[in-house]
Amino acid sequence: MTAFHVMSGAGEIYSRPVVNKISTSDVFEALRRGFDDFREKPSHYVFLCLMYPVAGIFIALATSSANLLPMIFPLISGFALVGPIAAIGLYEISRRREIGMDTSWRYAMRVTRSPAFPSIITGGLLLFAFFVVWLVTAQTLYTNVFGDVFPRSIALFSEQVFGTPEGMQLIVWGNLIGLGFAIVVLATTVVTFPILLDRDIGLVAAMETSLRATIANPVPVFTWGLIVAVSLVVGMIPVLMGLALVMPILGHATWHLYRKLVAPPVV
Repeated sequence: MTAFHVMSGAGEIYSRPVVNKISTSDVFEALRRGFDDFREKPSHYVFLCLMYPVAGIFIALATSSANLLPMIFPLISGFALVGPIAAIGLYEISRRREIGMDTSWRYAMRVTRSPAFPSIITGGLLLFAFFVVWLVTAQTLYTNVFGDVFPRSIALFSEQVFGTPEGMQLIVWGNLIGLGFAIVVLATTVVTFPILLDRDIGLVAAMETSLRATIANPVPVFTWGLIVAVSLVVGMIPVLMGLALVMPILGHATWHLYRKLVAPPVV
């Protein structure tokens, strides 16, 4: 696995980057800088992220049959679980702008040339597996609460969820379980993909660094998680099209948050 830069980087030495202590003001500063990156060339970034609302609408339509209606919300909310890898191109744009390089949108695709790309792909597969586990868990919860009887329409499904005690039970447990999934992903990936793009240290070392950054900065990191969650909800309101604006801003801001959480390497 070392040859694929998963356990360690190209030097085959396990690296432990230094983690900084930050405040919640640093989180909002990272968000501001992310917005500045987006504002620099917004048309490019909206183009890159149109896949999110389009995919969300497609998922909603594809799952509108009677037996898959309960999976619409888990599928859409699962964007938050795969978001760290989906924004990898935006991290590259922010990285290039930071050092004064060309930030044309075509460079977002050049992450495939990174020596850490195998680690990035492996991390993406792990997130996808986590997403699948979340969907299976959500489906199991629904059947445990309502049984194998599925609603025939969106109206009946809404009435079932919001108008019955079983529905409230589903909402409470679903959100608690979803929160647990979100916390695990946040803690293990808050800086994982930006650091892999910046330094070839291996996936395991990157995830360990992310976990250490979270433990050292629980309030700022979970403040960031709350900002992401609220932003995604707001972005989903106008038929998911708001995600085309929300996702690039969050993606760029994640890069700047990484810069604050992890100290630069000693030259």
